[in-house]
Amino acid sequence: MPAEEIPRKEIGAGTVRKGQIILLAVAALVAVTCLYLLNRYWIAPAAVQHDTSSASRLSAPDFTVTDFSGNKVSLSDLRGRVVLLDFWATWCGPCRMEIPSFVQFADRYKDQGFSALGIVTHDSPRNVPDFYRQFRMNYSVAMGSEQLEGLYGVYGLPTTLLIGRDGRIYNKVVGAVDPAYLEREIQKLLSENAVAER
Repeated sequence: MPAEEIPRKEIGAGTVRKGQIILLAVAALVAVTCLYLLNRYWIAPAAVQHDTSSASRLSAPDFTVTDFSGNKVSLSDLRGRVVLLDFWATWCGPCRMEIPSFVQFADRYKDQGFSALGIVTHDSPRNVPDFYRQFRMNYSVAMGSEQLEGLYGVYGLPTTLLIGRDGRIYNKVVGAVDPAYLEREIQKLLSENAVAER
């Protein structure tokens, strides 16, 4: 008996096109979900924590990092200065918008006891040197760590903290910060002459 031939089903253009459409739809859904999560958890809406009473401010946890120039920077070495501590990433749009203001503040107030320190998080160290040059950054920038983020309760980018001359956290902003508001806060802290003891 001759073997029966099994008819082969031809794959037509319609089947291929339908498969491509499904694949594109799944890819679009994944992309939208990723963007939502990125926006929800890493590019945070602005939220301000502000403590005007020096006595009730929390002490800023000390840490030491090595900046991209190879210098060791400790927060305790900046005691007696007002410090802008900025957690950011090169891919973060709001971070990119803030940095030019931080550069201006670092230049404008450096002789009045102000320092800025940028902590890069969730980014590749390879991305930083070109970014630093492009934005003409004039303050120390170092890579962060999950441990450092945990110390400061960083849950979104950018996160900007102002630390008073006494080493206590005066202000924390999660999300893009208004430069005019931040400058007023810097000026208030610079005008506080007495260095409170911890």
